[in-house]
This record gives sequence, C-alpha cells and structure tokens, in this order.
Amino acid sequence: MTSPAKLANYDKNIIQECEIEASDVKTTGLGKPLTPLLDQIKYPEDLRKLEPEQLGQVANELRAETVDAVSVTGGHLGAGLGVVELTVALHYVFNTPEDIVIWDVGHQAYPHKILTGRRDRIRTLRQAGGLSGFTKRSESEYDPFGAAHSSTSISAAFGFAVGRDFKRKKNNVIAVIGDGSISAGMAYEALNNAGASDSRLVVILNDNDMSIAPPTGAMSSYLSRIVSSKEYRNLRHIAKEFANLFPRPLREAARKAEHYARGMVTGGTMFEELGFYYVGPIDGHNLEHLVPVLENVRDDPQGGPVFIHVVTQKGHGYAPAEESADKLHAVQPKFNVITTSSEKPKKSNPTYTKIFAEALIKEAEHDNRVLAITGAMPSGTGLDIFGKKFPERTFDVGIAEQHAVTFAAGLACEGFKPFCAIYSTFMQRAYDQVVHDVVLQKLPVRLMMDRAGLVGADGSTHAGSFDLAYLGCLPNIIIMAAGDEVELMHMVATAAAIDDLPSAVRYPRGEGVGLTLPERGQVLAIGKGRVVKEGSKVAILNLGTRLAECRKAAEDLDARGLSTTIADMRFAKPLDMDLIRRLANSHEVLITIEEGSIGGFGSHVVHHLASEGMMDNGLKIRPMCLPDIFQDQDNQVKQYDQAGLNARHIVAKALEAFGMQNEAVAALAVSA
Repeated sequence: MTSPAKLANYDKNIIQECEIEASDVKTTGLGKPLTPLLDQIKYPEDLRKLEPEQLGQVANELRAETVDAVSVTGGHLGAGLGVVELTVALHYVFNTPEDIVIWDVGHQAYPHKILTGRRDRIRTLRQAGGLSGFTKRSESEYDPFGAAHSSTSISAAFGFAVGRDFKRKKNNVIAVIGDGSISAGMAYEALNNAGASDSRLVVILNDNDMSIAPPTGAMSSYLSRIVSSKEYRNLRHIAKEFANLFPRPLREAARKAEHYARGMVTGGTMFEELGFYYVGPIDGHNLEHLVPVLENVRDDPQGGPVFIHVVTQKGHGYAPAEESADKLHAVQPKFNVITTSSEKPKKSNPTYTKIFAEALIKEAEHDNRVLAITGAMPSGTGLDIFGKKFPERTFDVGIAEQHAVTFAAGLACEGFKPFCAIYSTFMQRAYDQVVHDVVLQKLPVRLMMDRAGLVGADGSTHAGSFDLAYLGCLPNIIIMAAGDEVELMHMVATAAAIDDLPSAVRYPRGEGVGLTLPERGQVLAIGKGRVVKEGSKVAILNLGTRLAECRKAAEDLDARGLSTTIADMRFAKPLDMDLIRRLANSHEVLITIEEGSIGGFGSHVVHHLASEGMMDNGLKIRPMCLPDIFQDQDNQVKQYDQAGLNARHIVAKALEAFGMQNEAVAALAVSA
C-alpha cells in the first residue's frame, strides 16, 4: 500500500493539472505535444517504476497524446478521455498482463493501447492494416478479451476468474464497465452469477452519466478508503465469524445492520444485494483517491467479488469534449483540436440514416400509431430527428436490444406500429426475441436495420453481414433491402402499411446516390421486384445498394456484346419467383448479388431454382455475396473491392460463366 508520506506528496491540485485546454494541445500539424514521462513508458512495467507523485503528469501527457492521435485518425474521443486517470491507476497498481483487465465495449481503450506497447501505431487506429478501434485478442496480450459490443465484460471476467481458480492461480481479474453498458440485462445476469460465488473478481463501474452517485468529495473518498482497507475487511471478517456463533435470527440481524449501516454512508446497496462488496463512489479523476483504493482491493486477503464505483466525466480534461452535448463521443479524421472541426469530405447527398428518419416522420404525420424505438443510438439511427418532431412517440430504451424488440412486440399487440431501429450487427443480440416474441406470433414489428453490409472503420465487429441469413431462415417475416434512397423511402412506407406480419428493412451506412426524393414513399407490392434494365443474355438479380455497381457492370457487359438485364429484387422474402423464373428461362447466365453473407438472398434463389428443376436446362447461376471471413477495417469502397462485389467483379463473374477466362482476368485487373 502507498505510504502516508507518499500520499502527502501527491499534488493537491492533480485534477486541475491534468486538465488541458484546446489551445494547449498541439496537433500533429503544429507539432506533437511534449510528453517526457510518457516517452519513458512502452509497457505498464515501465509505468510501475515511477513514483506516485509522477502519475498526474503521466495522465496529463497521456490525455494530450490521445487527443493528438485521434485528431489524425478520427474515432471515439470522449470515452477515452474520461478514463485516463483510471487507466493509469489500473496499470500502475495491477501487474498487467498477468492481472487481467477487461474493458467493456472498447471505445475507451485508446489510452490503454498507448500504455501497452502500441503507442508507435496509435496513429494507425481504425485504418486499413492498423490498430482496431476496440480491444482485440490478436492485437496484444494486454487485450485478453475482444470487445466492441457492450455489456460483455463482467461475464467474460467471471469466466477468467473461475478459470483462474481451477488452475489455482492468484492473479487479479478486473472488469471495467460503463454506466450505459451496465443497463443491459447481460451485465445484471453476470453480476447475479458472480455475486453468488466466492471467486475473486473486481468490477469497476465507470459512472459518467447516470447521476446515481452521491457527492464524491473528501468524506466519500475517506470512507471508500476505509471500507476497502485490509484492516476494515479483516475486522468485518472476524465479526462475521463471531456472528456465526449466534442463533440464525441474531446472525441475520447483525449482517443486515452492518450491511445497511455501510450502505447509508457509501451507497451501493443494490450491488451488495447481488453479493458484491461495494466500494465508492470515488472521484475517477483523482489519482490520490484511485490508487489507494485499488491497492486495498488488490491486497485484500478475503477475496470474493468487489464492486468499485468510480465517477468520471466523459471528455474530461479537454474543454470542448466536456462542454459539447454529446461529449465529442466520436470525431472524424483530421480533427482540429483547437476549433473542434473536422475536414469532412463534402457531402452532396443525404445519408440513408437521415432519409430513413425523414421518411418515418412522413409516415408518423399521417398515422399517430407510428412509434420509434432505439437502443441508446438516437443519433446513429436518425431517431434524434424523429424525436424532435415526436418526442412522446420516441423511446430510447438504453443498451437493451432484447428489451427493445419485445417492447415493440407488446406495442404491436396494442395496435401500434413500432419501428425498432437497431444496427444490423446489434440486432444479433436480440435474435431470440425476434424469433420467439415477434416472428412466431406474427406481430407487425418493423425492424429497421441500419449499417447493413460493410461499415468501414468500425470493422468486422460492426459489419451488418449476417441479417439476411439469420432472418431469411424464419417463417412469417417480410425482408426488404433498399437499392437506393428512393427505394428506402418506399420501404418505410411499405413497412408502415404492413399490419399482419413482421417486417425488416436493411440499408447501409453512408450516402445515397443523389436521386430526387419524393414527398413521401409509396407502398410497394409485397414480394415483387422491378426490372430497371432489359437485356437478353445476362440477368443480374440485385438485392441492396450494389445496384449502382450493377448498372456500371451492365454497361461494360453490353459493350462486350453481352446484353444484360438488371432486376432490383427489393424483397429477400418473399422472393419474386415469377420474375426469377422469367429471367432464368430467357437468359443464359443469372447472377445474384447482395451485401450479406452466404446463406442469404442468393442461397434462397438457388434453392428455389434447384427445387423446381430450373437448373437442369443448362442455366448458369453465379451467386455473389460477402466472403466467408470477418473483414477488417478499411474505407467502404476498398472493403467492397476486397469482398469482390464491385462492378469489375460482376463483369468478371459473367465473363467467367461464358468461359471467357482471359477476358475475366483482364476485367479484374481494371482498377476499382
């Protein structure tokens, strides 16, 4: 434990010293910030060689380095700035990587990466071939568990802790979870399970928004240090052993008296009820508070699960991030730390997300039964726009996708028209609810799946690759995929009109192609596609926003004498089999293309054609979908090129089907 003498030497104004104004931080264009102590640290073992009174300067330099790095690469800024001191304290007190620290989600892990041997690559963050924006097992031994979806840290940490116990090891296991992530049911399932065990586990709640904490001043810090100390917990242990000699009613009365007495002065009764020893709240930006408490917990002889409540400020130490409404949660590359502006590429077209939101507003204006639900992603899904217009009809349920879907099912039972807007990758978390609570009961819940397909810098953890496969195998669901922004408007209107079955609409991250938008979407005929170009030799069956690439490919094929039809199928389920049969009977080659994994649209087309014997007459069918891999981060154009789903790949696939191998190779050689 840190001695009182050393504690006395801590800088009394450590929080103020760690704060940096925008004008104090030099961007890479103006010269990197000076970081003399951080320059001495490559791994946490170097950090642990420093004196406690030097940690404030390390935190200051680490914060400046984080801001500077993110100003180059873009990424999640506010979350990392909020845990700089906590990151320093954890790696200073605990013997990482032998002691295991698991960060929930990973948005806040940039300072952690800088301290764990990756500072020299931090400016490759979220770039092709660079560092992941999240923790990743294959990247570093200091990332024991990969995290990009929230609320998994406590479950994983408990698994590590039980595994350690089986091996009779003595290392510490620490889970760091945010106040948003702990709202998810999985976190409480893990707390309930871990709290009922004697396994040594530390859970740290990074509380920066919930306002569940009483004041965190000197008295709170003093009490936290006392109740986390070896002396107090030894005394508590002795008292419990002594109380065991009493009859059961007296034993329970003594336990409750100690429990509630401590709860009155420290809070955390709920976590105590779940079986954790609660410590806190602690000022998460004061190393003078953090380090002694973490040392007490590290050195605790009693073991068992401990819950440490740390109060932080998202974006702390960087004034623009502290003051902005969204705490500069994420910023674009080439972010100017002085002006807080980014050199964004000029957008000539609205995004699919915005188009969805505005189309939903149109439907809500005509039908007061239209409601919108999101899981802690109002701006990401565009429902912040809807919410400004219809605040009473907008529901943000927090990071709780399972609840969101079943909540929508309940609303549908009452005759409302719920639109549940969740990223495709996050809808995976609610799959059982989609199957059991919605589809099985044929409830008209509208699943609006943003970020379908590949998503760029967020990489494989956030790609919407699998929804066509995991929804397409279900009975009683209508699945649509927009070919362009106008089609998305039509599909929102169509979903609003469907009142007897569940429906899903998938659309990508990014901008539309620049079409003139109608005032309001039109209701489409269910299960019917559209032919956007007629030909005679090659038929391209498109589902989703590869439609623009299909048009380019058709021009190339036409120029080669291979007359090409393009059908925008609109529906993955039900399939327009009348259109598919007609094209299969009148063309030599049929190509399906989709922005999803194997097992989706193309698989269904092939299945039906094979079942009807339509492949027995020499029809050459070539499905095109995402490759059977998890694709790493890159920009979206390059990702689709790597996936083989751009125009030149479609051309090559058609040429190969006709046996024109040399021409196919030449087509692929053309620059994307």
